[in-house]
Amino acid sequence: MPQHGDSDSRSAVDILIASDRVPANARPDLLTEDDIWALLEEVKDPEVPAVSVVELGIVRAVHWDGKELSIDVTPTYSGCPATELIEELIAEALRAAGFRDPKINQVLTPAWTTDWITDEGKEKLRAFGIAPPEGSSSKMSLLGEPEVIACPHCGSKDTERVSEFGSTACKALYRCKECLEPFDYFKCI
Repeated sequence: MPQHGDSDSRSAVDILIASDRVPANARPDLLTEDDIWALLEEVKDPEVPAVSVVELGIVRAVHWDGKELSIDVTPTYSGCPATELIEELIAEALRAAGFRDPKINQVLTPAWTTDWITDEGKEKLRAFGIAPPEGSSSKMSLLGEPEVIACPHCGSKDTERVSEFGSTACKALYRCKECLEPFDYFKCI
């Protein structure tokens, strides 16, 4: 580290501190709400990086008046260990786009439901090897109605649940009796 009076060829940009991550030429005031939604489409879920937080239906609203930005976010379920990380990833993406102090609001009601996952998000889950939620988040499963879950690998509906919990608490572990592959199923909640 150069001392006072030493020659230092680094520019001011090279010696920014961590809190100065906003690009000097950033112009967030020129961004539209659609631009912000497009930016949020690039923020991936850390537990399922094949889908964005928008495709999962976690981002509920964008509030942008040209000066102040706030994003409403709903966790997939209370106690989800990725909630804080997701909020930080959203804030980091917004700071990288030039927003100095984006506000992330956690909205708990109405509670998130798998019905909010977009059709594109469901297809991306399937392509990633995770069976997307089947049907809607009805309470029929509470009444013992059997779920028929298609294998995301071969499409067979001859599957069985191995465990109520898969790689995360929001997924169950299944096995396909046809291709014999195990897979996670994103539970309807």
